[in-house]
Amino acid sequence: MATPLTDPPIGSTGPVGRGGSAPSAGSAGSAGKASAAASGGPVGASGMTGADLDGFRVAQRLAYDCAEAVAARLRPGTTEREATAMMRQWLVEHGVRDWLHLPFAWFGDRTAFTGFKVPHQFFATNRRLAEGMPFILDVAPVFDGCTADIGYTTSLGPNPVVDRLLDDLAAHRAFILEAVQAGRTLRQIYLDVDALMARQGYENRHRAYPFGVIAHRVDKVSDARLRPHAFGFGMRALRGLLHDGLRGHREGWSPLWNHRRLSDHPATPGLWAVEPHVGFRGVGAKFEELLVVEDDGHAYWLDDDLPHVHRWADRGIQGTAATGSAPGFPGVTAVPVPVVAAPGPAPDQMSAAGLPTVPKESA
Repeated sequence: MATPLTDPPIGSTGPVGRGGSAPSAGSAGSAGKASAAASGGPVGASGMTGADLDGFRVAQRLAYDCAEAVAARLRPGTTEREATAMMRQWLVEHGVRDWLHLPFAWFGDRTAFTGFKVPHQFFATNRRLAEGMPFILDVAPVFDGCTADIGYTTSLGPNPVVDRLLDDLAAHRAFILEAVQAGRTLRQIYLDVDALMARQGYENRHRAYPFGVIAHRVDKVSDARLRPHAFGFGMRALRGLLHDGLRGHREGWSPLWNHRRLSDHPATPGLWAVEPHVGFRGVGAKFEELLVVEDDGHAYWLDDDLPHVHRWADRGIQGTAATGSAPGFPGVTAVPVPVVAAPGPAPDQMSAAGLPTVPKESA
């Protein structure tokens, strides 16, 4: 039975929270799971061992290291295609041989998927980066059989709009974990995230993805000599997602987390790549990272040692300390605190506040 969240609704159809505290990473039972993880024994995430989760953590950190390294090299005039080539080269040089999907890069208003109607528009273009322009780097490597899927948002130089969007995404990380822990259905959480975005003054831009997903399952990929990919996607990892889809169709669940009827069930055990994506007047921002769901419904973010989490901590954004981490993750103290928006002008007041416009992009 789903546990009701503690706070009043935010315009959704169910009793979802706004400003509630997220569960502590040290909640009941996590000490034993931490011991199991440390010993390499089963941890209850659909049969995965602590060593398995360590492998996914390494893959995820590698992908974020790539995004940060390439972001630091981007300059005015760099194209999306050049950025994706840099990411692919960096990851290959660091041992990646397979992919869930090859790198994506979105510059300027493409960060908000402005005008996107067909799937090929997600692929890199000759759009050039300009000073102050937002950009998103997204990549999903398979490293030692473990799949990561990450999204990294920043800008080339200061951009207060990007800063505000990134600040406000902290509430989504806290809320999604709390709602999964409470046993809410994926469909309801999706709609509740929609409502939170609307309350913040933003548009839901993950709805533009194929199937409108906010998240999808990832799994281990067995090693093989041949690692084919087509249309930007690794065929072996994609085959695993398709297998999950067929199995879920028979059993009444979906590996794709969206607003449709097939997602009207609680999160299934395993790993989910979660990517809430907000948009505001042609600027988009998101994070993407792995959420662990255990067989008993306990959930936690695989890793708190990630750029967006450090950014929130550095900026004093409340709520992030309570979002959870892998049991026993060193140096993280989970203290329940209210989830509140960062200080600053409301989104609908941004123009009045004199924030700079996004530079005009070249095609």
